[in-house]
Amino acid sequence: MKGSVIALDSFRGREAAALMVDGQLEDLLIAEPEAALPPETICRGKLGRPVKGMGGAFVDLPGGESGFLRQTKGLRPGMSLLVQVGGASEPAKALPLSTRLLFKSRYAIVTPGAPGLNISRAIEDEAIRAELAALAKDAMQGAEPGLGLILRSACETATDDVIADDITQMRALAEAVLQDTDGKPEVLVDAPTPHLAAWRDWPAPDSFDDSAGSFARHGVTEAIDALLAPEVPLAGGGHMVIEPTRALIAVDVNTGADTSPAAGLKANIAAFRALPRQLRLRGFGGQVLVDVAPYAKKERHILEQAMRAAFKHEGRDIVLAGWTPLGNFELTRKRDRKPLAQVLA
Repeated sequence: MKGSVIALDSFRGREAAALMVDGQLEDLLIAEPEAALPPETICRGKLGRPVKGMGGAFVDLPGGESGFLRQTKGLRPGMSLLVQVGGASEPAKALPLSTRLLFKSRYAIVTPGAPGLNISRAIEDEAIRAELAALAKDAMQGAEPGLGLILRSACETATDDVIADDITQMRALAEAVLQDTDGKPEVLVDAPTPHLAAWRDWPAPDSFDDSAGSFARHGVTEAIDALLAPEVPLAGGGHMVIEPTRALIAVDVNTGADTSPAAGLKANIAAFRALPRQLRLRGFGGQVLVDVAPYAKKERHILEQAMRAAFKHEGRDIVLAGWTPLGNFELTRKRDRKPLAQVLA
C-alpha cells in the first residue's frame, strides 16, 4: 500500500498508535502498563544529597519513584524543584531527570529558561517565516521572563488562529506550572497518551484510521509480531539478529546464503539502513554494538557513509562512536522509551 496512514487502535487492551508508510511500520506508540512516570512527565520533586562520583543527586518523585538529576549546581538538598522525566530507565534504576522543562504541542514548544523566539528550520519559505515570527512575538507579548518559544514545522500549513491558540495554551500551562513549586512530590503535567503523541509529533498522513480494528486492517499487528523476534530479514537475502543484554544491544549481521565477494558489504549496508528503524520500533537505547559481516577493509569508508546517512534524520540523541579495535561498530542512542518486549510483558 502506497502512502502514509496513521492507525489509532488498542493492542492487548492498551491504547496504541502506529504510523505506516508504504506498507511498512515506521513508528509505534503503546501505553505502558502501570507506568507511573513515563517520559515527558513534569512533576515536583524533592532533591536529595549529591552522590559522590556520579555528578548528580537522587530526587524523590511522586508515587515513591526515584529519579537522578545531573544539573544540581546552585541547588540544595531538601528543596522542592520542578523536573521532567527525560527518558526511560533500566529496571531497578532511577529515572533520568532534567530541570529544563519543555511544554510541547503540535505547533508550539514553550521553553522556560531558554528565552528567544525560534522557528523550525524545516520551514524554508522566508515569507512564511516572517509571518510566523510576527505571530510568535505578538503571542508571547507580556510573557513571564525567561520563557522561550519554538514554532514547529507543522505551523507551515496551519492557520494563524490555530497557531496563536496553541501558543496561548502552552504559555498559560507553562506559567501556571512554574508558579507551583512548593509542596510534596506531585505530578503536574502528564505525559501524552499514544493517540495524543501521534497527533502532536507525527506528520500529517495521507489517510487516517481511528476505528476499531485499524491495526489488523493495515498490517500493524503482523509488524509488531515481527518486532518481538530477534531476527530481521535484510534486502538481498542476508539478516541481522538484534538482542538486548544487561550492558548493551548486540547486533549480529549475517550474509545468509550469499557467498559472492560483495556479500558482506551488501549485507552490512542493508543492516545499517534498517537499523535506525529497528532500534526505534523495538525501543532499544543505550550502547549498541554491531558485529558486521566480513568485508574488505578498503570498503570501510563506504560503510561509514551508509551509517551516517541512515541515522541522519534520527535526531541529535545518536552518537556514532565508530569502530572498535576488534572491528565492531559502536554507537549510542537515547533511551526515549521502554523496550517493546517490556511494555508488552
